[in-house]
Amino acid sequence: MSYTLRGRVETRLTALLLVLFAACVLAGAVRRWWPVELVALMAAVGLFLDLEVWHWLLLYQPAWATVLVGAAELAAVMAIVYGFGLHAPLMPALALFGAGWLVSFVLAQAGFPLLRLGYAEDGGELGHAGLVAAGAVLLALVGSAATWYLRLPPVVTLSSGVHKGPLVIRHREVLQGKSGAVVRGGIVIAHDDVQVRDVTVLGGTNGITVDGVRGTVLDNVTVQGATLDGIHVRGAGIVVRDCTVDMLGKRFGQGIDISFNMDMGMSMVEGCTILGGAQGITTHSSMTDIVDNTVSRTGQEAIDVDEMSMGTASRNMIRDAVGVGLYCNDRSMCMFDHNTVVGTRPGTSGLRMQRGFGVLSSFQSEADLWQNRLVANPVAVETALNSTVVTRSGPSW
Repeated sequence: MSYTLRGRVETRLTALLLVLFAACVLAGAVRRWWPVELVALMAAVGLFLDLEVWHWLLLYQPAWATVLVGAAELAAVMAIVYGFGLHAPLMPALALFGAGWLVSFVLAQAGFPLLRLGYAEDGGELGHAGLVAAGAVLLALVGSAATWYLRLPPVVTLSSGVHKGPLVIRHREVLQGKSGAVVRGGIVIAHDDVQVRDVTVLGGTNGITVDGVRGTVLDNVTVQGATLDGIHVRGAGIVVRDCTVDMLGKRFGQGIDISFNMDMGMSMVEGCTILGGAQGITTHSSMTDIVDNTVSRTGQEAIDVDEMSMGTASRNMIRDAVGVGLYCNDRSMCMFDHNTVVGTRPGTSGLRMQRGFGVLSSFQSEADLWQNRLVANPVAVETALNSTVVTRSGPSW
């Protein structure tokens, strides 16, 4: 089909109307803006390519070229998603893009020709219906952006210096620390949609506690000297970015513990540095992406996906752990890809589970491995108690 420029734009925006409606419904259901953000990004990328590339490159666009066009647009959209940190969960984001592509293909091949008999001859132009649909899409995107802006939480500034804790946050807000802002005794987050940025926490049973709330974001926080957990999450949805947690000397402590939040959707730990503790990052009955973290000098497991969790650990660096580097345990399903595990050592207890494993899958769990680098570990990969390890595309170490 030979599209006119107007036909390309009208076809794209009209097909996007159904997807945008679905994204608004999904955003309301999950109480997150990423579905609408993703559709807006799809529209922006698609329109840019229509105006600057496809209109000039594809003077005639056969039906099979739609697959190549969709693949190129998917690559561009996902590059922007991860490049600008939109934090859309991977599989739902791919599903939403795929649904949008499929709707567009079906409408262009069957729906629009039935709606307007001269659709092909007019180069994809839809007449008044196209203008109305395009206007509806733009109006919906502007309305969503205005709603998002009006719902932004208030920013509360934490001044420089030491503040006595525990500090309990009971309202929806962004707690923004100034340079040198320190809370001694812990922070407790007790409301939905709270963000904590650029704050150092000293001491406390748990450095930061998040329990039973949604939408928590911890960005560039530092935790030192907590007794049990640096960051303690129970039944809560959370994103943790660029944190530092120091648990050295805490034999039974854990750097980040995210547990029992399977009904909260996907959580994320990204770009953090964890030092010491029994476990560096541990999840229980949780869906958590653990990405681009550095974990070192832990006493039992560096990264632990445990107790019927479904988790991904990608591009993490693990050094000098005792016991296990990457642990998939207790009927969990784990994807470990592009991680580096160096110098895991056996524990002094003599227990079989502390032999210095690079990767261990235990108790009816399944670990998928892809392109991990396992160096100087007494045991590279092991299974125990009716578990499996699956390697993709050949050996993964």
